[in-house]
Amino acid sequence: MTRILIVEDDIAFGTMMQTWLKKKGFDVDKATSVGVAVRLIENKPAYNLVLSDLRLPDRDGLELLAWLHKHCMPIPFIVMTNYAEVQNAVLAMKSGAADYIAKPIQPDILLSKIKDALQNDNTSTPQPNNSNNNKTTKQPNNSNHTTTTLNPSPRYIEGKSDASRQLYSYVSLVAPTPMSVLILGASGTGKEYVARRIHEQSQRAGKPFVALDCGAIPRDVAASEFFGHKKGAFTGADTDKRGAFEAANGGTLFLDEVGNLSYDVQVQLLRALQERRIRPLGGTEERPIDIRLVAATNENLEQAVAEGRFREDLYHRLSEFTIYMPQLSERGTDLYLFADLFVRLANEELSRHVEGFDARAAEKLASYSWPGNLRELNNVVKRAVLMARGAFITQDELSAAMGPVRQEPITALHDADAERQRILNALQQCGGNKSKAARMLGIDRKTLYNKLG
Repeated sequence: MTRILIVEDDIAFGTMMQTWLKKKGFDVDKATSVGVAVRLIENKPAYNLVLSDLRLPDRDGLELLAWLHKHCMPIPFIVMTNYAEVQNAVLAMKSGAADYIAKPIQPDILLSKIKDALQNDNTSTPQPNNSNNNKTTKQPNNSNHTTTTLNPSPRYIEGKSDASRQLYSYVSLVAPTPMSVLILGASGTGKEYVARRIHEQSQRAGKPFVALDCGAIPRDVAASEFFGHKKGAFTGADTDKRGAFEAANGGTLFLDEVGNLSYDVQVQLLRALQERRIRPLGGTEERPIDIRLVAATNENLEQAVAEGRFREDLYHRLSEFTIYMPQLSERGTDLYLFADLFVRLANEELSRHVEGFDARAAEKLASYSWPGNLRELNNVVKRAVLMARGAFITQDELSAAMGPVRQEPITALHDADAERQRILNALQQCGGNKSKAARMLGIDRKTLYNKLG
């Protein structure tokens, strides 16, 4: 039986969780402080998971996590925190926590996170002697800022929110198949990264991944960009050129902003996809091609089809499986994870040593809707790192980096019809399960009902 230790100083709340988890089949013990938790673990070391509050009477919950690492006990550790202190959850995950959950706790979400942490335990356990973890837990004022680590920075992270988890579960589901994928989402949400992850998890991973920005292709050279051309095919064609289809042969072709293609180019693209053969401009022979197609757009293609701007047969060819990209405002506290990553990347690029954001700056990050999504956040953070005069970015420095932004509430609707359709699509993918659809979209069930009207 799975054994869980709850560390919570609110006795009534802890008892309620203990009773509920026991009904779900877990063996559950309860501690009201770090000291009591340590004694329980020493006397009964076979716990499979620790569920701990951060603010405890004797010590910070992160100190319990550090103690587990010090004693080589990589037990999955889930942090409980309130929405006003989500930056502390970021610190916890950097210290090796498996996940976090915000109070007030929703039971179905907690159960899902527990199951995920237990399933991932064999493949991604925290390392016990990580010097960065020790450094983080020794900082005296963890509640006042987010911080960075000294590890080499990845170029992108996938996030921990329910919306992010749902997104990448779909990526893992469709990647091994030969299906064409259409990625829908606003600008700056990371559509190309998702396309690359689909390629990397597919059977074509060792073959080329070729990305083509359809929005940047002039209409008169689109056919050449797709299919190539022979020398002398048109004025200026001084040499043979290989097109994107041939360059991606055997691998994946990613067509970004596919909604910008002109109607006549759509016809040529559809024919190439149907026939699996291409003919370079000025050529006389057709060449077989074998590609997996992934396309992306920030347009409403169904509306474009209805208005006659996009071919319906091409739309269905592209959308054998559709993935909807959550906006940054829908990804909850992933905002802090991305902001922290962008600080590290800016430090490396600009040769700076900024450690993160102070408390007021972190609050300002969360109060803005980020209509430009990850791209806007990255640009703002880079400017803020450049402007920062101390170890931590202040609210004033962040405001200056943001410039004259639109201070709209985070729940503002940019397109009510599009959002309603997004919710309906999520419900369809979740088999009508409203709780799952709400988690996929990064909203609660009540909000989902309100937006459906």
